[in-house]
Amino acid sequence: MWYGLGFAMPVFIAVLLGVVEGLTEYLPVSSTGHLELAGHMLGLPDDAATSSFEIVIQLGAILAVVVHYRALLAERTAGLFRRDPAAIRLLLALAIAFAPAALVGLLFRKAIKAHLFKPLPIAAALIVGGVLMIVVERLRARRGTVGEDGLERVTPRRALAIGLGQCFSLWPGSSRSMCTIVAGQLSGLSTATAAEFSFLLALPTLGAATIFEGYKARHVLFANGGGLNLAVGLVVSFLVAWAVIASFLRYLRARGLEPFGWYRIVIGVVALWVLAS
Repeated sequence: MWYGLGFAMPVFIAVLLGVVEGLTEYLPVSSTGHLELAGHMLGLPDDAATSSFEIVIQLGAILAVVVHYRALLAERTAGLFRRDPAAIRLLLALAIAFAPAALVGLLFRKAIKAHLFKPLPIAAALIVGGVLMIVVERLRARRGTVGEDGLERVTPRRALAIGLGQCFSLWPGSSRSMCTIVAGQLSGLSTATAAEFSFLLALPTLGAATIFEGYKARHVLFANGGGLNLAVGLVVSFLVAWAVIASFLRYLRARGLEPFGWYRIVIGVVALWVLAS
């Protein structure tokens, strides 16, 4: 029986959750959905402490983006002081894309946690998102749509479209990565550019969620040696996510998202079958 994260979680469980977070945060398969389903299968308590732990270890994935894009981030940050147009445009695009989900999340956070952080809604979201990805990929292939490449192509209008798409990721299982990449595709961006912007958008989006949840649940997370589990989860998620980012971008430049759509459908169906039985 699990009595709480503060003293009952073995380190190997923290490692496992870190691997799941790192593998799934930037792939369009839903890290929250996988973490919730993994926790359900492992028998972790469905409480605020578990939920906060799963959110706070996202910090590892955030740091992976910072390290992977360290040259770009340093260049754009320096460009802001020089009032470089490219740096200002990227910052403006990220602010526009961040705002809608931040507002919706603040307004409906409690309702979302109460009704959607459960295996059945997550499984449904996995399936719906998988179908959407397959449909979008096939329509783009039929029309020969490639999309515009390069972060400079992320206009305020496209940033707003991606931001509105990110609102749907508040439904656990839908995937923040999937929602933002597909929205970017539909706005006219190439899949790789939509993914790169999605990774950068993770910095303010996941950063805000991590800081908020970490501060709110700090006493529970660090109680009775829980800080060790948190540190392990963070390090593991960082290392795995860093490897995933580079590999996923290489994959997207040669292939599309359809295989991930089929994966989501299979996982969703299996989850429904397990719940039913």
